[in-house]
Amino acid sequence: MQRALPAHLLCTVTSLLLAVTSVAQTQPEPLELIDVFDLEYASDPRISPDGEWVVYVRNFMDVMKDRKRSNLWIARADGSEHRALTSGIRNDSSPRWSPDGTRLLYVAAADGKSDLTVRWMDTGQEAKLGRLPAGPSGLSWSPNGDWIAFSMHVAQPARQLAKLPSPPKGAEWADKPILVDSLSWRRDGSGMVKPGFSHLFLLPAEGGTPRQVTNGDFHHRGAPSWSPDSRALVFSANRREDWERHGSDSEVHEIDVASGELKTLTHRYGPDRSPAVSPDGKQIAFVGYDDRQQGYQLSRLYVMNRDGSGARVVSKSLDRNVGAPVWDPSGDAVWFGFADQGHSKIARMSLDGAMETLADDVGGTTLGRPYASGSFTVTKDGRFAYTACTTQRPSDVAVGQRGGDRKQLTRLNRDTLASRTLGQVEELWCKSSHDGRPIHGWIVKPPGFDPEKKYPLLLEIHGGPFSNYGARFSAECQLYAAAGYVVLYTNPRGSTSYGEEFGNLIHHAYPGHDYDDLMSCVDATIERGYVDPDRLFVTGGSGGGVLTAWIVGKTKRFRAAVVAKPVINWYSFALTSDGPAFFAKYWFPGPPWEHAEHYLKRSPISYVGNIETPTMLLTGEEDWRTPISESEQLYHALKLREVETALVRIPGASHGITSRPSRLVAKVANVLEWFRRYDEGTEAEKATEAMANKDEASRIVAEVEQLHEFFEEWFNATLPKTDAAYARFERVMGEGFDIVSPNGNKTARAPLLEGLRNAHGMHAKAPIKIWIENVASRAMGNGKFKVSYEEWQQLPGEKPAGRASTAVMRRRSGMPNELEWLEVHEVWIEK
Repeated sequence: MQRALPAHLLCTVTSLLLAVTSVAQTQPEPLELIDVFDLEYASDPRISPDGEWVVYVRNFMDVMKDRKRSNLWIARADGSEHRALTSGIRNDSSPRWSPDGTRLLYVAAADGKSDLTVRWMDTGQEAKLGRLPAGPSGLSWSPNGDWIAFSMHVAQPARQLAKLPSPPKGAEWADKPILVDSLSWRRDGSGMVKPGFSHLFLLPAEGGTPRQVTNGDFHHRGAPSWSPDSRALVFSANRREDWERHGSDSEVHEIDVASGELKTLTHRYGPDRSPAVSPDGKQIAFVGYDDRQQGYQLSRLYVMNRDGSGARVVSKSLDRNVGAPVWDPSGDAVWFGFADQGHSKIARMSLDGAMETLADDVGGTTLGRPYASGSFTVTKDGRFAYTACTTQRPSDVAVGQRGGDRKQLTRLNRDTLASRTLGQVEELWCKSSHDGRPIHGWIVKPPGFDPEKKYPLLLEIHGGPFSNYGARFSAECQLYAAAGYVVLYTNPRGSTSYGEEFGNLIHHAYPGHDYDDLMSCVDATIERGYVDPDRLFVTGGSGGGVLTAWIVGKTKRFRAAVVAKPVINWYSFALTSDGPAFFAKYWFPGPPWEHAEHYLKRSPISYVGNIETPTMLLTGEEDWRTPISESEQLYHALKLREVETALVRIPGASHGITSRPSRLVAKVANVLEWFRRYDEGTEAEKATEAMANKDEASRIVAEVEQLHEFFEEWFNATLPKTDAAYARFERVMGEGFDIVSPNGNKTARAPLLEGLRNAHGMHAKAPIKIWIENVASRAMGNGKFKVSYEEWQQLPGEKPAGRASTAVMRRRSGMPNELEWLEVHEVWIEK
């Protein structure tokens, strides 16, 4: 429905616009829920063999389809020539340089199909390398550049227990029964496991028919490592006959690609994974551990001879978990990633155990919460590219060189976050009341923080429980801070990145004294003087949901709680989750029927009789990691006890609730609304209400401001994804309102949008997205842009000489009867 503004409101809005503009110049607004759709982040940066270029995956949100999307972008290592290699509403991923750097391999996904695609970097020509029945993963070029190895699912027919008669022609019978006879038959995020197994394949680099290399009823996942002579693949797989019951017991194997002869190189109980063959082909680096069936076990760096002999621990002196290893070109050192006290890092370790840290700001690819993440690649001369982040920005691409400086290449959220004031993040250390151990945490302060005020506190607890939060960007924590809360997140005992002993303090004892750690951090934050001790709130997801439910059963100090995707009853969880062979073995002393009292003692449901705190449950309906039946148990128990409660069910969502942007928004909005109900009349309540329910005039002002920013960014080339930009335009227009031009005519929302899409008013017939991509980067000032004649000729449609014009919306102040008009800008084509 169109919304025409009466004259008196136009005057008011014009005055408000001036006021908003003045304020915006000094203090941008806090982050809003809808801003989630404008966030971007970089992932999988791949530095070219010569170190001159970096290709990465640029991730963005499709506001119209509510999905995460990704294109490939490239930049020189000095930050110049930053541009798109692919574009559109699609999902391109896994860029991999050929050994000589002349070609780029990647997975192109659109319309539910994935293709292996190669691009010749000198010409930009592309080709699909064969028709694949399933999506490829773990791409790996052979050293001679002739072959591509990858993993792919090989389907098997669904089995039936009983033979059924065929229905008559045209009959509509019910679907056939589904036979389940395996232990690992369901997986969170994908549901029923499709019959079949993942195998390694080879494909000629010039295209052709893929050839299956591995066989058997076993999964072969992950990127294989080639021998230097391109004759063998080294990979990790669990090829035990009883692999379902011993899922962690993988070995390193080598297979001859010509004969198919397979050798198993490791022979211990425990995971051996991520193998990498040394440059001279004589050694193999890998990570793993001797499985002691503990909750948390460190993966250490190992090196062994190519035949599997002489395996030894290289990272013995490092009490941290080691990520996938990459050989240094010298062959006398290995690079890897690790997390240390909430910071993700890149290290180089010589074979004698000497280590140097090369970067300590890795991460930023988990937009919602500040979990560890990120990746890196290395060249032969020690240059590297990686995903870098801060508490104020998600991941960008950065490069560095051993012994040299590091440089950030991208600023992907400069457009969105430059116009938002984020909460500042402060580090916190405190001592646990249980045993005096140091506990690490971070405090996010509300934008415009005033230390003289008293703020409500929101404790946000990480999941896992064997994981870690850190000094990384978090959209959820920033949105909570924008609503007026001081946000506290911590790494209580059991968290990773503090050593194996600290992680295993909760072995067979979770939840337990991690509760004391959390309360100690809450108390330490209150002691800083700016938190109201009577306005405390708590939430957490997965393992954090377990602890949130545990907390409200232990204390009444919190006004309200939101328990997200929790485990409430360990007995039922152990037999209904998607890991029945894992949890009872590693997190408990045995199966639940043998240790019922132990399971019950550690279950939050045991303490439901103590709960008086208003508690909301929030879980995805297709969560198979912590099934929604767990949330339903606590909800029904609280209902029976007449404790204020609610159950928010997220349709179609798995354990990763925030896998779609709108679900992240919905999660935060529901948490804030639940807390608002129990914080009536406070600053937090007012701030939350202001985020979601602005009055009519304020909403119009905000929409006009967004439109103004939209076009400013567009014509300053800071909106490179034009398809997403169209969607953004539709969103910021909201329900629409009439735009009054100087001559009194009104331009409604729909025709204006159509004009943008079709370049209405331009002499050329080119789509405006082509126009913007080729022109907007050459702003001359005063609304003029310049493009070369050769570039102009490449655009589709008519090619007029001289100049062409297009329109851009501009705000004009001091005109009481006109809110906005369209202003013509010129583009000069130079011959």
